[in-house]
Amino acid sequence: MKKATVIPSKRQAARARKNLASRWLKLALRRGKAVAAKNTTKPDQANTQAETTKQPRNDDSEQPVSDKTFQFSSITPTSFALEAHLAPYAAHSAESRGRRFEEKPPVARTEFQRDRDRIVHSTAFRRLEYKTQVFVNHEGDLFRTRLTHSLEVAQIARSVARNLRVNEDLVEAISLAHDLGHTPFGHAGQDALNECMRDHGGFEHNLQSLVVVDELEEHYGAFDGLNLCFETREGILKHCSRENALQLGALGERFLNRKQPSIEAQIANVADEIAYNNHDVDDGLRSGLITLDQLADVALWQTHYEAARGEYPNIEGRRLIHETIRRIINTLIVDLIESTSENLARLNPQSVDDVRDAPALVTHSETVAAQATELKRFLYKNLYRHYQVMRMANKAGLVVSGLFKAFNDDPRLLPPAYQARGPIAEESANDPRGSETASGSTQARLIAHYIAGMTDRYALKEYGRLFVIDDN
Repeated sequence: MKKATVIPSKRQAARARKNLASRWLKLALRRGKAVAAKNTTKPDQANTQAETTKQPRNDDSEQPVSDKTFQFSSITPTSFALEAHLAPYAAHSAESRGRRFEEKPPVARTEFQRDRDRIVHSTAFRRLEYKTQVFVNHEGDLFRTRLTHSLEVAQIARSVARNLRVNEDLVEAISLAHDLGHTPFGHAGQDALNECMRDHGGFEHNLQSLVVVDELEEHYGAFDGLNLCFETREGILKHCSRENALQLGALGERFLNRKQPSIEAQIANVADEIAYNNHDVDDGLRSGLITLDQLADVALWQTHYEAARGEYPNIEGRRLIHETIRRIINTLIVDLIESTSENLARLNPQSVDDVRDAPALVTHSETVAAQATELKRFLYKNLYRHYQVMRMANKAGLVVSGLFKAFNDDPRLLPPAYQARGPIAEESANDPRGSETASGSTQARLIAHYIAGMTDRYALKEYGRLFVIDDN
């Protein structure tokens, strides 16, 4: 005989939730004691631990000041209670490889939540609102910017992370920070600045994002930068040349040893691709540079477009486009979760180190990966290489290269705050020509920092101030 279902009262349900929370906290505290014991520095080791100090930059690389980190010695119940549900292969705050400068642990947040919050409150993050994704910011109020792109990446990444039981806060921090080093005018600005810096170590926007959070942000009395955790910084550094990796210490090892980053960094990486492929289709259609007729040959688009039109025959225009894109994003996310879950079940990683030693775990299925690649190729051919986009890119390149040449020819044109950061002001005082006696490599890098931090409209205004004669 089948037993009747017993529905608990509100008081019983509340008691059950309280008991579950209590068990989670006890489990977290037990794990915390174990980790704390593991990370405790023995007395005879204390004197050998190197102290992190800031050193002046005297080369022309984009190398952060130091890659030494302080491990966390204080374990808070809060971090374990908030992360007790995570899988063994997820990144845990208490097991982080630490920060570059020693700090007291947060009271009501995990270490990765602290990272996320610092990024959101940074100056570089606010500037993303006025930096180009594909279309220059002033061309339309509804086109994506670097800021809206970063928010969409974070939303997608958190959805995936939650389903895989990995650290949502770390995923979000990486997602929000991954474009902080991008130049004005998108990839056109980056290409122009990289060409200007060809004789001075080049320019990589991923590495510039790291420099922003390590050095250029000025918010805290105890250190330059945001002093983020190793795992967040690792995730920000999506790409890196071998030359630069050699100068990055532990942070560059994975590029030299061909290892993977944390699973959270892998999720943010794929979420980035999902976001820009789909919102670039949306913005491309809105701009009129691509058409529905052209997209009819792209399987991933057409499958969902026909399904949406079949289910909702009365909708059309922008509403039908939004419904189609919503379905594509959902398909890509669900497939990513399912495919990654299969990879995890097959390889069974039991730690973050296992994830690093394994092949890429966060992947789409072969079928969906092929469809996503087809969409990406379509965008490259029909949108990114469209003559109107190329014209905008050419203008952007002229602005960036023009600014760089002007500042490099006469660094006294730089704002005083940037002159004070290097030898420019000191040496220019001895020689009115400035640039001939200043350290060319350091000077060029300071100029690159200044230009990379500009928004689209600020770069245009600065260009106008330098080159446009105002009759008024």
